[in-house]
Amino acid sequence: MKRLEGKVVWITGAGTGIGEAAALALAAEGATIVLTGRRREPLEAVASRIATPSHIQTGDMTVSVEVEAIAAFIKTKLGRLDILVANAGLNIPDRDWSNLTAAGADALIEGNLSSAFYCAIAALPIMRAQHDGVLIHTASVAGRFISGLSGAGYTAAKHGVVAMSHSINMQECIHGIRSSVVLPGEVETPILDKRPVPVGAEDRARMLRAGDVADLILYIACLPPSVVLNEVMIAPTWNRGYVGALARTLDRKPVAT
Repeated sequence: MKRLEGKVVWITGAGTGIGEAAALALAAEGATIVLTGRRREPLEAVASRIATPSHIQTGDMTVSVEVEAIAAFIKTKLGRLDILVANAGLNIPDRDWSNLTAAGADALIEGNLSSAFYCAIAALPIMRAQHDGVLIHTASVAGRFISGLSGAGYTAAKHGVVAMSHSINMQECIHGIRSSVVLPGEVETPILDKRPVPVGAEDRARMLRAGDVADLILYIACLPPSVVLNEVMIAPTWNRGYVGALARTLDRKPVAT
């Protein structure tokens, strides 16, 4: 028997990148997958590669009523929700304080933090009734450390996702619910195309792959009910932040005394 056979998994941002890879990995272990994203075509492409039952539910995770409608579909049609992979997120090119606008800040907070809250709020009642459930949130190393690379809005929102996930465990552990937050470093996914400074092919080749993060998500999803992996970081060995800091250190000349 496959490890997730009989389980229902809801994945947001499932059309590309980490969400797509997670859908394939969890389906390979027998889960029924609910694929969510704004665009139907990528979701259909993912569904065509899944052998287990899958359901496409398009929606904008920044709109609470659309999130609630998908949760209602899951409860009514499938009768349960065992795992939520809240992966939807975004970034924008104009992310520095020098060019960040109020509209840009709204997009970052809604797309990364509000969307995660809406999904958790919609999923938790179903899981409470089951006295069981796993929430897995895709955050970022920007949710734990502050740097200029990801921009102020994205960094602040992902810090909020980390705090949100820990707070779920603080209150929902008595209902058998576990919340995990995954903090990837640089991953070679379409979100890189939103970088204000283009990332070259050599750097992309050294980054994590979406499948690497999906393997971690699968591991979390298959943990026994008595275990929660509260927070975990995954990064490429060739970490550009480390390499840059090392280069600056080695370039320093000793100060004369």
